[in-house]
Amino acid sequence: MKKLLFLVLMGIIISCSTTKKSASLLQEDQFFITRRYIGNFMDYCHTEPKIVGGNDLIWIKTTIYSSYGKISAYSKKCDFSLGDKIYLRPISSTPGNLGNWVYQIENDSSVNYRVSEFRFENNIFTRSQSL
Repeated sequence: MKKLLFLVLMGIIISCSTTKKSASLLQEDQFFITRRYIGNFMDYCHTEPKIVGGNDLIWIKTTIYSSYGKISAYSKKCDFSLGDKIYLRPISSTPGNLGNWVYQIENDSSVNYRVSEFRFENNIFTRSQSL
């Protein structure tokens, strides 16, 4: 009888105990947009529209991407300040089998630019979908 009472009491204690649910559990229908740190801003240069693709481009140099040609964005000038932390963030996806993402380059304040698909590789301008 004592064993049965002990088992019932343990069952009640276990079933009534509180459980911690992690707030970080993802639900299936949630979509999180994250941004990736790509270095501190160092400098930029501007390319005229007649040179590449008919658009004004700025070529951004960061502490991680320390040469021009890796990161380009659509703009005539760059309002990032020296030393700003720069991030890459996906903003939308175009329809298709894999969905081509459109990215934005931004700092911690409100300065942001749409990243272009142009890169400078092997002394020629190329189009690339990934950074």
